[in-house]
Amino acid sequence: MKALVAYFSASGVTAKLAKRLADVIGADTFEIKPAVPYSAADLDWTDSRSRSSVEMKNKSFRPQIAETVDVSAYDTVFVGFPIWWYVAPTIVNTFLESCDLEGKTVIPFATSGGSGMGNTVKELAPSCKGAVVREGKRFKASAQESELREWVKDVEK
Repeated sequence: MKALVAYFSASGVTAKLAKRLADVIGADTFEIKPAVPYSAADLDWTDSRSRSSVEMKNKSFRPQIAETVDVSAYDTVFVGFPIWWYVAPTIVNTFLESCDLEGKTVIPFATSGGSGMGNTVKELAPSCKGAVVREGKRFKASAQESELREWVKDVEK
């Protein structure tokens, strides 16, 4: 399996997990960066007018990304993100829609203080045209290499 671990990380938590996963499976990494970086005020989920709140209220909104990546060399794309409002942030849809995923396998993974994956896979699937989207998993930020290794073995079956 030639894999890419692509990730969006608002606070650095998902980035650490993504890099740990990439090390475990020997994958390349790509950071999904917004064209306009998020400020602390943008990420204030308690403010209904914050950028993240406004984006997540409109499921069709697609925040621009700073750059894209050619995924043609990869069989599998692991895509990581923090859980926002029980799903992936819409910037993850932007990323997936920027890639030619025909014939690829997309495997989501997430970080969250307590929320599960919710409707994440259902909401990401339309953005993964031509790909097989596997059920994802939410991890604690402290997930160890052994846990990630076991999960990858299970998800590859």
